[in-house]
Amino acid sequence: MKLSLKPLQQSLLLGLVTMSLAGCQVIGPFYSRPEPVVPAQYTSGEAGQLTQEQQLALQQWWTLFNDSKLNQLVDTALAKNNNLQSAVARIEEADAFARESGASLLPTVTATGSGIRNRVTESGIFPVFGENPRKTYKVGLNGSYELDFWGKLRRANEAARAQLLATRYAKEAVTWSLSSLVTNNYLMIRSIDAQLRVNEQNLKTAQDSFDLANRRVEGGVATILDAHQAELVVTTLRTQALELKRQRALSEHQLGLLTTDLGLKIPAGDLMAMPQPLTPPTGLPSALMEARPDVRQAEQAMIAANANIGVARAAFYPSISLTGTYGAESIALNNLLKSPARVWSLGLDINLPIFNGGRLKAREEQATAQQKQTLASYQNTLQTAFTEVSDALSNTSQYREQEALAQSKEKTTANILTVAQNRYQAGYTSYLEVLDAQRNHNEATQAMVQSRQNTLIATVDLFKALGGGWKPESVKQEEYYKK
Repeated sequence: MKLSLKPLQQSLLLGLVTMSLAGCQVIGPFYSRPEPVVPAQYTSGEAGQLTQEQQLALQQWWTLFNDSKLNQLVDTALAKNNNLQSAVARIEEADAFARESGASLLPTVTATGSGIRNRVTESGIFPVFGENPRKTYKVGLNGSYELDFWGKLRRANEAARAQLLATRYAKEAVTWSLSSLVTNNYLMIRSIDAQLRVNEQNLKTAQDSFDLANRRVEGGVATILDAHQAELVVTTLRTQALELKRQRALSEHQLGLLTTDLGLKIPAGDLMAMPQPLTPPTGLPSALMEARPDVRQAEQAMIAANANIGVARAAFYPSISLTGTYGAESIALNNLLKSPARVWSLGLDINLPIFNGGRLKAREEQATAQQKQTLASYQNTLQTAFTEVSDALSNTSQYREQEALAQSKEKTTANILTVAQNRYQAGYTSYLEVLDAQRNHNEATQAMVQSRQNTLIATVDLFKALGGGWKPESVKQEEYYKK
């Protein structure tokens, strides 16, 4: 069977298809990235840039701590974390929706077939000719194609693609946050390990002082008060050790949750032995924050909202669709595929909204309001990112200075404690001087460990604030029939 169209029909069909494919007017605003309302660079210092080596290191910044156990924990979390798996599933959902939206730009063709046996009344007004009941067989193809004159379908596809990218950046944002959560919890455990080590050393010193005080009491050269005061120091240090072990267990449990290994046990390590990674220079351009996945996610949400305005405005214009059928119909099955049985139709459907009670206008206003919301959210995300980087740069600088002072103070208090113990043993002073020196040294050693922890965690915060911990090239950018 061959389908024959008259010249006028052929011209009409060709003209409509050509107009559609030529790229007719697209209704709605075209996206343009807004100017960020943040300073050009993070600090007033000398302008700096990240080298290519630093940019690559930033993607896996936790490896700069040179700790194989930390690397293993981060890798496990990135492979198994439940929140991350949920984000992957949301990407799959958005991907399917984007493909569905892209398919609306293409023609729809369906195949039909039927076989019917029916009987009509013979007592009606009109006589019945031929067989009664009779059989009718039909087979054919139905096709329809909406001509996207106003860009409604293209705008909807643009919004769907932006939403897909937003979910992909959301997944990368989970990756981005997850690596810092694992690292911070690991550093907390290492800090507690260091504090326990200091506590153990202080406890040994306190126990020695307690034994000495008891001997001096027995020798009649010291009072029982000295012994009780020394015993109090021992008890206090043991209580501190129990609290530190409790905190370590909680951090270990949190790491187990992040890595989905609820029975996770972390062997003791040394925080003070972990290297201090080199951090980026001050005066970095604020444009670096555009590499953060949360910023990119916010921008894609803005792009989607912008495209939805076009969808809402295009609804005011007529929708035009080509429809057609081609097939065969016969009362005899063996004649169904013969030329006389062929049937076909070609049509044009036009739907123009005339009255809808303001529904379309309300939808346009909703889309516009949503676009304003995403714009405000985008600017807020940029400003939050700028603040986080500025805070992290300040913290890393200040904590490094504090750590240097804390180390100096620890050495000084250690010397004072040694002198006080020697003076007490020689009988030149009371035990109160030893207690005071020991308390100052305990506080100084704990402060030194805390300063080290603060410095390393501030470094983690800086790497995270700069968008480290994910690879921009990992986000695929499918087109989905956007043209």
